[in-house]
Amino acid sequence: HVQLVESGGGSVQSGGSLTLTCSSSVNIDNFGCMGWFRQAPGKEREFIASQFTGAGTKYYGDSVNGRFTIHLDHGKKTLYLQMNSLKPEDTAMYYCAARGPTYGCYSASAEADFRYWGQGTQVTVS
Repeated sequence: HVQLVESGGGSVQSGGSLTLTCSSSVNIDNFGCMGWFRQAPGKEREFIASQFTGAGTKYYGDSVNGRFTIHLDHGKKTLYLQMNSLKPEDTAMYYCAARGPTYGCYSASAEADFRYWGQGTQVTVS
Protein backbone atom coordinates (compact mmCIF):
# COMPACT_ATOMS: atom_id res chain seq x y z
CA HIS A 1 0.00 0.00 0.00
CA VAL A 2 1.55 3.29 -1.12
CA GLN A 3 1.57 6.15 1.35
CA LEU A 4 3.27 9.49 0.87
CA VAL A 5 3.56 11.64 3.97
CA GLU A 6 4.67 15.26 3.81
CA SER A 7 6.20 17.23 6.65
CA GLY A 8 8.23 20.37 7.21
CA GLY A 9 5.66 23.01 6.45
CA GLY A 10 5.14 26.02 8.68
CA SER A 11 5.17 29.78 8.87
CA VAL A 12 8.16 31.79 7.70
CA GLN A 13 8.95 35.39 6.92
CA SER A 14 9.47 36.61 3.39
CA GLY A 15 13.00 35.82 2.24
CA GLY A 16 13.25 32.84 4.54
CA SER A 17 13.76 29.15 3.81
CA LEU A 18 12.01 25.87 4.49
CA THR A 19 12.69 22.26 3.58
CA LEU A 20 9.74 19.98 2.92
CA THR A 21 10.02 16.23 3.28
CA CYS A 22 7.96 13.49 1.65
CA SER A 23 8.39 10.02 3.13
CA SER A 24 7.30 7.03 1.09
CA SER A 25 6.02 3.77 2.55
CA VAL A 26 7.51 1.81 -0.36
CA ASN A 27 10.85 1.84 -2.14
CA ILE A 28 11.32 4.71 -4.55
CA ASP A 29 11.94 2.16 -7.33
CA ASN A 30 8.18 1.64 -7.35
CA PHE A 31 7.84 5.07 -8.94
CA GLY A 32 9.06 6.44 -12.23
CA CYS A 33 8.78 10.06 -11.22
CA MET A 34 8.17 11.98 -8.00
CA GLY A 35 7.23 15.60 -7.64
CA TRP A 36 5.82 18.49 -5.71
CA PHE A 37 2.70 20.53 -6.36
CA ARG A 38 1.04 23.33 -4.44
CA GLN A 39 -2.43 24.74 -4.19
CA ALA A 40 -3.43 28.12 -2.84
CA PRO A 41 -7.03 28.85 -1.80
CA GLY A 42 -9.23 29.41 -4.82
CA LYS A 43 -6.51 28.39 -7.26
CA GLU A 44 -5.73 25.28 -9.26
CA ARG A 45 -3.04 22.86 -8.19
CA GLU A 46 0.27 24.08 -9.58
CA PHE A 47 3.30 22.05 -10.62
CA ILE A 48 6.44 22.93 -8.66
CA ALA A 49 9.12 20.37 -9.43
CA SER A 50 9.72 16.74 -10.29
CA GLN A 51 12.59 14.29 -10.41
CA PHE A 52 12.99 11.18 -12.53
CA THR A 53 13.71 8.38 -10.05
CA GLY A 54 16.03 6.61 -12.49
CA ALA A 55 18.39 9.05 -14.15
CA GLY A 56 17.67 11.81 -11.65
CA THR A 57 16.67 14.44 -14.23
CA LYS A 58 14.91 17.37 -12.58
CA TYR A 59 12.20 19.69 -13.83
CA TYR A 60 10.93 22.93 -12.31
CA GLY A 61 7.93 25.18 -12.73
CA ASP A 62 8.63 28.71 -13.93
CA SER A 63 7.42 30.33 -10.72
CA VAL A 64 10.04 28.61 -8.53
CA ASN A 65 12.94 27.94 -10.86
CA GLY A 66 16.16 29.08 -9.24
CA ARG A 67 14.67 29.34 -5.75
CA PHE A 68 13.52 25.77 -5.05
CA THR A 69 15.52 22.55 -5.30
CA ILE A 70 14.11 19.04 -5.46
CA HIS A 71 16.15 16.10 -4.20
CA LEU A 72 15.48 12.38 -3.96
CA ASP A 73 17.15 10.05 -1.44
CA HIS A 74 16.55 6.46 -2.48
CA GLY A 75 18.04 4.99 0.68
CA LYS A 76 15.76 6.98 2.94
CA LYS A 77 12.75 6.62 0.61
CA THR A 78 12.37 10.36 0.89
CA LEU A 79 11.78 13.27 -1.46
CA TYR A 80 12.83 16.77 -0.41
CA LEU A 81 11.97 20.28 -1.52
CA GLN A 82 14.42 22.95 -0.41
CA MET A 83 12.72 26.34 -0.67
CA ASN A 84 14.76 29.54 -0.51
CA SER A 85 13.92 33.22 -0.94
CA LEU A 86 10.31 32.53 -0.05
CA LYS A 87 7.67 35.07 -1.04
CA PRO A 88 4.12 35.63 0.23
CA GLU A 89 2.84 34.25 -3.08
CA ASP A 90 4.46 30.91 -2.19
CA THR A 91 1.82 30.49 0.52
CA ALA A 92 -0.10 27.30 -0.25
CA MET A 93 -0.68 23.69 0.67
CA TYR A 94 2.22 21.68 -0.72
CA TYR A 95 1.67 18.13 -1.97
CA CYS A 96 4.02 15.29 -2.77
CA ALA A 97 3.06 13.11 -5.74
CA ALA A 98 4.36 10.09 -7.64
CA ARG A 99 3.85 8.28 -10.92
CA GLY A 100 3.92 4.55 -11.56
CA PRO A 101 7.19 2.76 -12.40
CA THR A 102 6.76 2.90 -16.18
CA TYR A 103 6.30 6.66 -16.31
CA GLY A 104 8.97 9.33 -16.43
CA CYS A 105 8.75 13.03 -15.66
CA TYR A 106 9.05 14.55 -19.12
CA SER A 107 5.96 16.65 -19.89
CA ALA A 108 4.32 15.46 -16.67
CA SER A 109 3.16 18.62 -14.95
CA ALA A 110 -0.57 18.13 -14.62
CA GLU A 111 -2.35 16.82 -11.54
CA ALA A 112 -3.82 14.01 -13.62
CA ASP A 113 -0.34 12.78 -14.59
CA PHE A 114 0.38 11.63 -11.03
CA ARG A 115 -1.28 8.62 -9.46
CA TYR A 116 -0.19 8.80 -5.82
CA TRP A 117 -0.63 11.80 -3.53
CA GLY A 118 0.16 12.80 0.01
CA GLN A 119 -2.17 14.75 2.28
CA GLY A 120 -0.20 17.97 2.05
CA THR A 121 1.69 20.30 4.34
CA GLN A 122 0.87 23.99 4.75
CA VAL A 123 3.43 26.69 4.01
CA THR A 124 2.66 30.26 4.98
CA VAL A 125 4.93 33.16 4.06
CA SER A 126 4.30 36.60 5.53
